Amino acid sequence: MRKTIFLAVSLVFSFSAQAQLLDIIKSTVKEKTGVDLNNTGKIKNTSTGTTVTTTPSPNRTSSVNLNNLTSTQISSGLKEALSMGVNDGVKKLALTDGFFKNEAVKILMPEKLRKVDTTLRSLGMGKLADEGVKLLNRAAEDAVTEAAPIFTNAITSMTITDAKNILLGSNHAATNYLQTKTQNQLFTAFQPKVQASLGKVGADTLWKSLISKYNTFTGQSVTTDLNEYVTTETINGVFKMVADKENGIRNTPAMRTTSILQKVFGAQDGK
Repeated sequence: MRKTIFLAVSLVFSFSAQAQLLDIIKSTVKEKTGVDLNNTGKIKNTSTGTTVTTTPSPNRTSSVNLNNLTSTQISSGLKEALSMGVNDGVKKLALTDGFFKNEAVKILMPEKLRKVDTTLRSLGMGKLADEGVKLLNRAAEDAVTEAAPIFTNAITSMTITDAKNILLGSNHAATNYLQTKTQNQLFTAFQPKVQASLGKVGADTLWKSLISKYNTFTGQSVTTDLNEYVTTETINGVFKMVADKENGIRNTPAMRTTSILQKVFGAQDGK
C-alpha cells in the first residue's frame, strides 16, 4: 500500500515538474523570440479545405510583436520613415545633377523625340542633343522642391489604420500610400513650376531649336508637350527615391537611425 501511495505521489510530482519545466521553456521562447507558444493560430488551406493549426512566427504578420506597440508608436514610426524618405529624396534630387547624374531617375529623351535625337546625331549635332537632355533634368532639379509640402500634408493626415496596414504591407507600402494620396496634387502643383523651370534653365528655347532643325532637315512636323513629360518624370523620380529609402529602413537595421524607427520596424521583422 505504501508503495502504491509513494508511486502515485512520485507521478504527481513528476507531472508537476514537467509542467513547470514546460512553462519555463515557453516563457524563455517568448522572451527571446516574441513567440507565445500558448497561442496558436489556424490557417485554412483553400485548395484542400482543411484547417491546419500553426504556431505564430516572429515575422511581419505576427500579432505578437505588434501587440507590444501602441497605435501611436506605429503611426509615429511610419510617419517618421516617410518624412525621412521624402526629405532625403527631395534634398538629393534638388541638387545640381540630382537627376542628371543619377541613372535611377535621370530624365531621358522623350520617346516621341528619340528619332529627333538619332537624326541630330547623324548630322553631327550630338552635343546639342546632349544639352537638350541635360536641361530637361535641370528643370526637374529646379522644380522638385514643390513636392515637400504636398508630401508633408499627406503624411500628417495618415490615420492609425493606414499606419497599421502600411507596416504589415510590402516593402513599398508606404510609398504606394503616398502615391495614392498625392499623385494628382503633385501633378497640378508641378506643372506650372516645371513650365517656369523649363524657361528658367533655357530648356524650352533649346528644344524649340532642336525640333525646328529636325523638321527642317526631314520635312516633317514633330511636336511634344515637354511640360507634361518633365512633370511626370520628376514625380516618378521622387517616388523612386522615397521607395528606396523605405525599402532600406524596412530591411536594413542600420538605417533605422532613431529609437522609434528601431522599435516599430524591429517589431515588423521580429527583431
